Amino acid sequence: MESELDCLFGLPFVGIGLYLIFRRFFIEAQQRASTHYAVTNQRIIIVSGLFSRDVKSLNLRTLSDLSLSEGNSSFGSIYFGGGSPFSFMFRGFSSWLGMGSQLGPHFDQIQGARSVYETIRNAQQSVS
Repeated sequence: MESELDCLFGLPFVGIGLYLIFRRFFIEAQQRASTHYAVTNQRIIIVSGLFSRDVKSLNLRTLSDLSLSEGNSSFGSIYFGGGSPFSFMFRGFSSWLGMGSQLGPHFDQIQGARSVYETIRNAQQSVS
C-alpha cells in the first residue's frame, strides 16, 4: 500500500517534468511559424513574436559579422553580429525564454541557408 502511494505521489512531478521537456518543441514550432525573414538590397528584416510583433531591421552597410551554421541538409542558420560573446553556447536553445537576446539577430533553421548567405554577401558587396 505504501509503495502505491509513493508512486501516486511521484506522478505529478513526472508529469510536470515531461511538460517542461516537451513544451519547448511546441513553443519552438510556434515561434518558427510566426517568424518571417526578408533580404532587400539595403536591409535584412526579421519579423517575429508570438503575442506581439518584434521587427528587427539591419542595415547591410553597417553589418559587421555574418556567419553560417549548416547541418547535413540544406537547412541552416545565419547569424548577424551582435549578441553575447558566448552566444555560440546558446545556439541550440533559441526557443528557451531569454535566449533570443543572447543569440542576437539571426535567421534560424532556414531552408537553402547557403544560398541565402551568398545572397546577403552579394547584397553587402553591392551596397559598399
